[in-house]
Parts: sequence; C-alpha cells; structure tokens
Amino acid sequence: MIYTMMQVCKEADMTYQALKFYCNEGLVPYVKRDHNNRRVFDERDLKWIKDLVCLKRCGMSIQEMKEYLELCLQGPSSIPQRKQMLERKQEALRSTIQQLEESVAYIDWKQTFYDEVLAGKRPYESNLIPAGGQTEYAKTGRDPNL
Repeated sequence: MIYTMMQVCKEADMTYQALKFYCNEGLVPYVKRDHNNRRVFDERDLKWIKDLVCLKRCGMSIQEMKEYLELCLQGPSSIPQRKQMLERKQEALRSTIQQLEESVAYIDWKQTFYDEVLAGKRPYESNLIPAGGQTEYAKTGRDPNL
C-alpha cells in the first residue's frame, strides 16, 4: 500500500510538520515521490516512521535518531552499538519511571494526610508553620527578620 503524508501522520499519530521535519532532516531514508513530486510512503516507511515516533517518546534527540539510523543502515554488524544506545535510553526511562512512582507515592501520602486532617482523625502539622500557630509572615505578609 502507498501512503500520503497525511495518511502517515494519522497512522503514526504525528503532525504533518513533524513528518516533514523528519523527512527534511534525512530521518526517513529513500523517500519516494509520486508523479506530482509529493512524498509517498510504503509499509516499510510507515513502520520506520512509527519507530521514530517511539524513539522520540523515549527521549532520543534528533541527533541520536540520526546516529541510530546510520547504524541501522549499516546492517546487522551494527546491532551491538544499537543495543547499547537502546540500553542507555532504557536505563534513563527506568530512572524516570522510578522518580515518577516516588512522586505519586508522595502525593498519595499527602492526600491521605489531608483527608485525615479534614476528617478530624489527626492534627494538622506543617514544616512551614511553627507549633502554636501562624508565623508573623502568614499574619502580616512581612518577614519580621527583614
């Protein structure tokens, strides 16, 4: 099957401008053109473009995608280098996931804390407000130490 730019954009869930940029940057090799000189794509192109979208979501820069493409075009001999690139991205993604999970856990804890305070199950405690009441700053909007 042959796809137009708009069809590829819909299939790959990307903007027309992004696809045009990728093509102009050389990230889509061997781009074919129809009799009106418009870009057209086949199934292999579509698969590669979907791969590019995924690589972008994984945090690869355009330069990294270009390096990855060059390695792919070298054939099977470059598989070890490609695996290394993907391993680095995978490690970074796992670290990001861990940080996000920690952030979600904090918000879960804080929401539970607020629910318990609002329900009268526990007293409100704050790292910002000294025991016994509001700070001078909270009352007046001015720092008495200035």
